[in-house]
Amino acid sequence: MEKIAGLSDKIIQAILKKGRIYEVGGAVRDKYISPILPDKDKDYLTTGIPLDELCSLLSRFGKVDMVGKSFGVIKFRPFKEFDGEHVFDIALPRKEYSTGPGHKDFKVEYDHNLLVEDDLTRRDFTINAMAEDLSTGELVDPLNGRKDIKRRLIKITNPHSFKDDPLRMLRGVQFAARFEFELEKETLQSLQKNVDLISTVSAERIQEELNKLLLKAKYPSAGFRLMHEGGLLEKILPELDSCMGISQPGGYHAYDVFEHSIMTVDFAPRDLVIRLAALFHDICKPETKVPTQEGATFYGHEKRGARLTRKVLQRLRYSNQVIEQVTLLVDKHMFTTGVTDKGVRRLIRKMGEELVFPLLELRRADVAAQGKEGSTQDVDELEERIRLELERKPPFGLKDLEVNGNDIMNTFNIPPSPLVGQVLNYLLELVLDDPEVNQKERLMKEAEFFLKNISTTSANQK
Repeated sequence: MEKIAGLSDKIIQAILKKGRIYEVGGAVRDKYISPILPDKDKDYLTTGIPLDELCSLLSRFGKVDMVGKSFGVIKFRPFKEFDGEHVFDIALPRKEYSTGPGHKDFKVEYDHNLLVEDDLTRRDFTINAMAEDLSTGELVDPLNGRKDIKRRLIKITNPHSFKDDPLRMLRGVQFAARFEFELEKETLQSLQKNVDLISTVSAERIQEELNKLLLKAKYPSAGFRLMHEGGLLEKILPELDSCMGISQPGGYHAYDVFEHSIMTVDFAPRDLVIRLAALFHDICKPETKVPTQEGATFYGHEKRGARLTRKVLQRLRYSNQVIEQVTLLVDKHMFTTGVTDKGVRRLIRKMGEELVFPLLELRRADVAAQGKEGSTQDVDELEERIRLELERKPPFGLKDLEVNGNDIMNTFNIPPSPLVGQVLNYLLELVLDDPEVNQKERLMKEAEFFLKNISTTSANQK
């Protein structure tokens, strides 16, 4: 991965003639956690220079964007001669308090005369409350964040941290899973005490932290276990929390539904759609469980699960595209691998080329998370058949037919209506069964037969 360069020495030296400059944020934290963590954008903090004077100084070296002026933050892109490859946040020290419904708004007080320590101690966790003094190279660490990194602990900066911004509870869980740290004892207790406040946070902000947990953690399951322990899961995803303790007897699973679901996420590729589908694929097993002599059945859990997944994702304000893709994967995750060539084409038709391979990845993760060392050779064989079928380029959708709606309307004098779609879907079913039928002359004959059949049936019904 390409390293992200920081501000050039010329710019840093110009700032140091007027005040002080520090590197802050995740780049400093990650430097002390592990050298192999992905390089982050670099953020800076200056002291001793009023905002307008800082803007004037920086404008000699690049483009200054004042979109964050009310927060004391400048977006700065250096000119090319000063290694202008990135946009940097350069801020003045500040104090902030979350306000308003959903904790979307913040009251910010920035002051160039504040000490860097004042800015650092307002932050969420000690590991994020460190700065590097660019004039000396020394670490400014007023809350012993580096010590907590060595102890592999996530620790709040003050007892009111979660009250100031309740989203920090979910951020702490996300950090713990991502860095494979633990929540410090008093931090966990504070989370449990303040957990009800998560209901005041907007769905959009909660979604953002969930996405980070799903994509940045190697083992997101650790985060979901921690959410359950702290009481967050019951507030944010009660549907998943209800899967805790739901056994899956019958010899196919080593874990309950909750543990199986979150482990499926671990085994899934780091793709948001696939990992969301993995998280929710068995979400309706608790309500579809029927005990039997052999163990239990969960008939229809995938269909009901898809409907419930849609509701949950809508509640969390996911995009329509993500919702449609995730619910389709959940709906179809019980697909059969031993299908005919027709079945392969129909699977591609149902899923689309974009989702058919993610569906296979979901199945592989599902099997791995059963804890029974199950084989996925059948999935591998199906994938090979799908790839061969795609290479042959047979028709998979209406756009691939050798006739279109205009052909049907003009030939049979049909006005635009649902009937045109019925004809085309009938023809597509024929072509999926036998791609050789996809010839205009043959399709028009089949369309004529279908329309005559419709007319006869209607006449008989009258």
